[in-house]
Amino acid sequence: MRQFDLKIVNIVASTSLEHDIPLIKLAETLPNTEYNPEQFPGLVMRIKEPKTSALIFSSGKVVCTGARSMAKVKESISNIIKNIAKIGIRIKIKPKIKVQNVVASGNINMDLNLNKLAMKLENTEYEPEQFPGLVYKLSGTRATFLLFSNGKIVCTGTTGETKLKEAVNKLVSVLKNVK
Repeated sequence: MRQFDLKIVNIVASTSLEHDIPLIKLAETLPNTEYNPEQFPGLVMRIKEPKTSALIFSSGKVVCTGARSMAKVKESISNIIKNIAKIGIRIKIKPKIKVQNVVASGNINMDLNLNKLAMKLENTEYEPEQFPGLVYKLSGTRATFLLFSNGKIVCTGTTGETKLKEAVNKLVSVLKNVK
């Protein structure tokens, strides 16, 4: 991702440990957890290294957020399995990890006229009195961009580095063709 100096800032990934998890016991045993079943059915586990958070459900489903690379996602899920082992539950499978969303930020090194883009492009939202960025849903992709006049961008909705690069390249192509 050299070309545009983009950095992945968050990966949301899910998996199933294929084992029921007693969340009350987990919450009572581990200090880095929050569990309030009246408000939300999942337990929140905060992991120090890598700095991530996970939602753990009694069904064994896990949603991990905060990692900046797939290696960190895997490390985080491995730490969750070690923590669950502390209450006597052994996870014997190798969890299949599915990336749900990648958030990246960076700079496309272009000055952008957001008023003009809001008029010329479809699928945009721009309310400069409310927020200085333009929201642009790139057609044909799952990517949604937040564009700023100085060329800084945030991209969400892709599921990996390849899709992210493709979306940014397509975005730049679209932006260059706006007359």
